[in-house]
Amino acid sequence: MENRYAFSPTEVATMSTEQLRANFLVTDLFETGQTQLVYTHQDRVILGGVEPVPGQPVRLDAPPELKAEHFLDRREAAIICIAGAGRVTVDGKLFDMPKEACLYVGRGVKDVSFEADEVGTRFYLFSAPAHATYPTVHIAPGEGDVRHMGDAATCNVRTLNRIIIPETVKTCQIEMGLTRLAPGSVWNSMPAHTHERRMECYLYIDLGENDRVVHIMGQPQESRHLLVANHQATIAPDWSLHCGVGTSNYAFIWAMAGENQDFDDQDPVPITGIR
Repeated sequence: MENRYAFSPTEVATMSTEQLRANFLVTDLFETGQTQLVYTHQDRVILGGVEPVPGQPVRLDAPPELKAEHFLDRREAAIICIAGAGRVTVDGKLFDMPKEACLYVGRGVKDVSFEADEVGTRFYLFSAPAHATYPTVHIAPGEGDVRHMGDAATCNVRTLNRIIIPETVKTCQIEMGLTRLAPGSVWNSMPAHTHERRMECYLYIDLGENDRVVHIMGQPQESRHLLVANHQATIAPDWSLHCGVGTSNYAFIWAMAGENQDFDDQDPVPITGIR
């Protein structure tokens, strides 16, 4: 498991491009036949990528750094299939996971394993510490609280599916959803915002091989940027912006953890206030 430390705005303001990428961009989350994990000290979140080979299930084991017998002894997790199709088994119960199916798994689960129906199937995992136990919930593709947002004039027409939020799935602190931009739209999360009560990660999906998203981060008055490719993730500290613009339309998985689960608890930043 890779370890990522937390940084203040003062430190981030002095970072080079390579330092920004090393600390806030996850470029190698998926490797065939394995589970890849990244531990960030931003709210002690773990990002995971699992790419099973058909016929060879992959277990979610607890890395030594957790000092736990099982991965979810003190944690909860949200899992979403981002490519292909497969299954996830949770303490012996099997859940079918076509693309964009999501699964919430609560604290105390002992055994989680992943299976693929086809080559290239990928599962994304977002995990945070949990202080209570809630039941496992399966959410089929397209289910959730859907919002239609944006305007063609500002190139940000998008559908926001709030898949795991307090109104739909009970969790300790995790929220997860999927935002998809319409053809011809390229801006996400505009108008921009911060929320110092929770951190947020984006996993960009459905980008072409030669497409990129210019992901904007940092403080509004001193923004920084990352160039992000398909199936790469960004880590946004609670004080940081998180928005972006792509070379084509795309989608992204957003996931949050922290003190406040109120989705609309945001500190808006007007475009004229970003520098």
